Amino acid sequence: MEVQKIMTGVLPLLLLSWAAAVAADVDCATVTGFLSACSTFINYGTPDPLPGSPCCDSMVSLDVIAESGNNRRCICQCLMALINTYNPNATVIATLPGFCGVSLGFVLDPNTDCSLVP
Repeated sequence: MEVQKIMTGVLPLLLLSWAAAVAADVDCATVTGFLSACSTFINYGTPDPLPGSPCCDSMVSLDVIAESGNNRRCICQCLMALINTYNPNATVIATLPGFCGVSLGFVLDPNTDCSLVP
């Protein structure tokens, strides 16, 4: 139990430090890696991710990476590709930022044009 508490405190710090390290060079493999923490929610629609969960910690890390305009557009393109891949669960992916209380700087919608993302 004590190890779990320590890991719960360390995991967000590791994710944020990893986010800072990759912030200059984001690619779809990185975005997909972060979203893997949300795979149960993406595939089954449950349980809802809550702030502080590994899924939301990953979304916070993506939000940090998305602070640069180029990275924001890359993240948008990667998420849109994932939405197309997981078409039946597209709305589930689009709801992740809201569940986790982050704004990536663009709206995830099937009609989003990532080239217009600031």
